[in-house]
Amino acid sequence: MYQPQQKRIAAAIALSAMLAGQLQALPHAYAGDRDGDHESHSRRTATPIEHLIVVIPENRSYDHTFGTYVPRHGQFASNILSKGIVRADGTPGPNFFAGAQFTVPAQTAFYIGAPAKSPYAVLPAPDTLGSPTAQSNTAPPFTSVAIAAIERDLEPADLALLTTGASGLPTRSVDTRVTSAASLPNGPFQLTGPTMAYDAYTGDTIHRLFQMWQQSDCSIANATRGNPSGCLNDLYPFVNTTFNTNDNGVGNSMAFFNVNDGDAPFLKRLADEFASSDNFHQSVQGGTAANHVMLGTGDAVFFSDGNGNALTPAPNLVANPNPRAGTNNRYTVDGNWANCSDDAQPGVAPITGYLASLPYRPAPNCEAGHFYMINNINPGFLPNGQPRTTGNFVPPSTRRTIGDALNEKSISWAYFGGAYNAAVNLANGSTNPADAIGVAYCQICNPFQYAKSIMGDAAQRAAHVKDTADLLAGIDAGTLPAVSFAKPDGLLDGHPQSSKLGLFEAYLKNILDRLDQNPKLKAKTAVFVVFDEGGGYWDSGFLQPLDFFGDGPRIPFLAVSPFSRGGKVSHSYTDHVSILKFIERNWRLAPLTARSRDNLPNPVHHEHSPYVPANMPAIGDLFDMFHFGDRDRDEDQDR
Repeated sequence: MYQPQQKRIAAAIALSAMLAGQLQALPHAYAGDRDGDHESHSRRTATPIEHLIVVIPENRSYDHTFGTYVPRHGQFASNILSKGIVRADGTPGPNFFAGAQFTVPAQTAFYIGAPAKSPYAVLPAPDTLGSPTAQSNTAPPFTSVAIAAIERDLEPADLALLTTGASGLPTRSVDTRVTSAASLPNGPFQLTGPTMAYDAYTGDTIHRLFQMWQQSDCSIANATRGNPSGCLNDLYPFVNTTFNTNDNGVGNSMAFFNVNDGDAPFLKRLADEFASSDNFHQSVQGGTAANHVMLGTGDAVFFSDGNGNALTPAPNLVANPNPRAGTNNRYTVDGNWANCSDDAQPGVAPITGYLASLPYRPAPNCEAGHFYMINNINPGFLPNGQPRTTGNFVPPSTRRTIGDALNEKSISWAYFGGAYNAAVNLANGSTNPADAIGVAYCQICNPFQYAKSIMGDAAQRAAHVKDTADLLAGIDAGTLPAVSFAKPDGLLDGHPQSSKLGLFEAYLKNILDRLDQNPKLKAKTAVFVVFDEGGGYWDSGFLQPLDFFGDGPRIPFLAVSPFSRGGKVSHSYTDHVSILKFIERNWRLAPLTARSRDNLPNPVHHEHSPYVPANMPAIGDLFDMFHFGDRDRDEDQDR
């Protein structure tokens, strides 16, 4: 999440909280596909799934969330428990050394494969960073449920979650709620325990492109049969503490929840009952904006004149991760843009050279003279569709989106953003305190807010960019569009520090409960739960480089549907663009462009290595997570 936006939430909600009783959301049912219109959909979809809802929480890696998960029905999950890194009770296991983290001596230039390193004697202590210290009348955790009622996207019984979890500790201090916080052994540690409840607000950690490449510590010299990319993922705390002088979470990146102790109970229940993946990855090494854009376009956006012609951004905005003189690893410019087509640009050659060293030689996929967004930047449009004119922003993008592809086939779709209606009112100049919660709407999370074809067109914007209230009303009325993207607001998205994973679980439960009340719609609907990125949390999984931008670490992914029941764990290699591939295959669409990642083939796996595609680069289309029966299968199995 874009942190400056998060810092504004508390101040903006202050007025809103005082007038909580005045918030009266009026949901508008989306005039999409009527629940009874089965015949028209059955001709369009390759499977019985006629509605897809993609729900996108924030910033948790797979091992961070499901590191101790034991699947049902004889299924297997590759995680820190099954690898013996930790035991079921969260204590170090016999292979704990496999999670060890290292420091690197000062180097003269940016690197992604450490030339020399030494293990930590004791893991850097986790800290509170900016997590709330106490209840407040103006920001979560609130002092009462009455104030928490400013949030309209939870069921009433769950509003109490917005009143609990304060740290009771100073900001940017050692988080002594973690057991033995100042003397943790060098490796992953359980976040929760006797003095750290699952319900607690906890510190954040860094997640940016050059930093995450460096944390991954990738070198072909490290390659093995099970890890042919040679990424060791062993520099997480080191990069946190060295790329600049700020507090960036220190040891927070090595924390994990323990589902055996009751953590993430709703997500665990869904994994047990439906289908999950232990090989789903964030598409971009880094943060929220670039990964959401990849989810919407299968590609990266670039700096332009707003009409598709590449331009060069101001020099102070261009990243230079080479260390400053006299420092270990303090980046010269921690910028937001990079021209990865030019190896002479700072930081580029170590990544492109590494890609060229891999046996399957993935192309960087960087067009000449293009500066790509690599870290969080606001889109070129405000929530009301007006062009943004101040600050560092992405000019209106002409990248083709999945929305454009669906439009061309007259297939209904919408993006539902939490607090979007209030955000529009704020952009229109509203001073109504009831609209203050609009700052919790995540602008960088909406891939279509970057797109000139959608956000720059008033009719398209009105038809396809909606509020969570519209999603819930559409489920109730049976008017849900064929494809829906659902993004919780910043209070409920599960982001560390500004939210809690339990709050996201409550948001998700609200959606699924609504579906339960409409069994006819539920019978032909699939819900994908996919985190935007790992949030800088460490993960032990294999990482397949696809191009300059990623892939990145594993993240949780769930497929909830009548056709995905049984607790299956999919091992097929997938990432955010796999969702585009699923949409394209189910609704019979072509890949978005000649360069978008949805052109990549489905993985072919050897029996001895289900996690590593034999035909790299490759990403799956998620069809293996479902049981449709031969009669309902798409005949095109090779796409």
